[in-house]
Amino acid sequence: MSRRLCRLEEIPDGQARGFVVQGAEHEVFVHRRGGSVRAFVNSCPHQGTPLDWVPDRFIAADGEHFLCATHGALFRLEDGFVAGPCAGARLAAVAVTVVAGWVELDPD
Repeated sequence: MSRRLCRLEEIPDGQARGFVVQGAEHEVFVHRRGGSVRAFVNSCPHQGTPLDWVPDRFIAADGEHFLCATHGALFRLEDGFVAGPCAGARLAAVAVTVVAGWVELDPD
């Protein structure tokens, strides 16, 4: 069974929003670009800390990367690969889909 996170329109286009997932070790965040979404575990692969220093602030000033607020690592929006400190690491992807306007975690 999938779990609904929010309506797609509740995530501003080009932005990301964090979610607490019951039973998960870390929060997840979902990035929206148009009608598509990508999700990642909200944990820096280098520091183990959440990326956002203020709730739902995941996007770097350039608008092209996620930013780790703890140490400045930049991660590509499309795949979570590092573009800064801790090169070679990446954010852990989380499977999500949009179903009838709802952003949902895939069941596994």
